[in-house]
Amino acid sequence: MRAVVQRVKEAFVKVDTETTGTIGPGLLVYLGITDSDEQADLDFMVKKVTNLRIFEDENDVMNRSLLDVGGSLLVVSQFTLYGDARKGNRPSYIRAAKGEISEPMYEKFVETCRNLEIEVETGRFGADMKVHSINDGPVTILLDSERNF
Repeated sequence: MRAVVQRVKEAFVKVDTETTGTIGPGLLVYLGITDSDEQADLDFMVKKVTNLRIFEDENDVMNRSLLDVGGSLLVVSQFTLYGDARKGNRPSYIRAAKGEISEPMYEKFVETCRNLEIEVETGRFGADMKVHSINDGPVTILLDSERNF
């Protein structure tokens, strides 16, 4: 499982003209799932995303987590995080899980975060989405449950 995590002042996602999710201060999370992901990968990612200390404390040091600041999550599925462009110019998405595998895992990630009493908004799985955000910092963190980076 991979994620691109961006600290935001606000963010929203639209499908056609419908806004499907909107948040104030918090994290925008692009989530990619591979076919070998299992519960341990999901648990790792939820814990890492919600506990990343990337919000400033009273001394302007990034020392507080999403849970500490009571921020929100906007979670957007993104299979392209498993795009492999090492050969040629057209990425291969062979490692990206198909919808029947990735959608339930994506939904479980969202549900698990909500169970932590975090406000979680989402895009629409598999849809063509337009994501708008005001990055804060900017702060962008790459996460991989296989710990490749």
